[in-house]
Amino acid sequence: MSRRPGNPTRRFAAGGSLGGIFHPKSRPTPLLPTILLILGVVLVVGYFYRGSGTSGSSALSRLNGEFTCTSELQLAIPYLKKAYGDSMRKVLHVGPDTCSVVSKLLKEEEAEAWGVEPYDVEDVDVNCKNLIHRGIVRVADIKFPLPYRPKSFSLVIVSDAVDYLSPRYLNKTIPELARVSADGLVIVTGYPGHSRAKVAELSKFGRPAKMRSPSWWARFFVQTSLQENDAAMKKFEKAAANDGYKSRCQIFHVKSFH
Repeated sequence: MSRRPGNPTRRFAAGGSLGGIFHPKSRPTPLLPTILLILGVVLVVGYFYRGSGTSGSSALSRLNGEFTCTSELQLAIPYLKKAYGDSMRKVLHVGPDTCSVVSKLLKEEEAEAWGVEPYDVEDVDVNCKNLIHRGIVRVADIKFPLPYRPKSFSLVIVSDAVDYLSPRYLNKTIPELARVSADGLVIVTGYPGHSRAKVAELSKFGRPAKMRSPSWWARFFVQTSLQENDAAMKKFEKAAANDGYKSRCQIFHVKSFH
């Protein structure tokens, strides 16, 4: 976190007036360039924030050329609601930063939401710690069976997490997510060529992200006896197109096991 700029009022008082800063004979001061730099950053971030309709953190991610599919998922929630209707009332989200997704879902009327965080939660905020303490969010390794009965949730959504799993574990994890869902599984994953984890984050995720193509996923669904939910996919795409929304991540709609 950057330091807060110092209080310029004290410097102004020492000079006697604001006009002293701009007087041709006044001593040069680094204060003015600093203020202009701060204003410039604020204006640029504000531009991205207003233009994208996303949160401030997402705007900064755009500036850095990075984004996550979990943040993209939060933009897609209104269209998922139109695609799944009442099935969005009892949702399990699985993936990094699940606390932010669960918090957003809980703000919806008559909505129930739970989360599974597959990675460390050392630096989480107070709200996330509270969700974990209440048992709404669990910290669990998704390479192993989830502690839920079959069809415990109407809809299960996973974002980012599958990009860090090898095919060996994907063969177990994806069917396991489908097992605990009653009305469907939504997979939000990156496109090939999109950069994800920085080198400093590899210790957290365990391996570099592996972005897989749509054709790879199509073969995977066949091999694991999973069927794509064409009806939900069409509803989602229609709702998104009507609003001019285009996801920067791949979104797959998969049927639950029956």
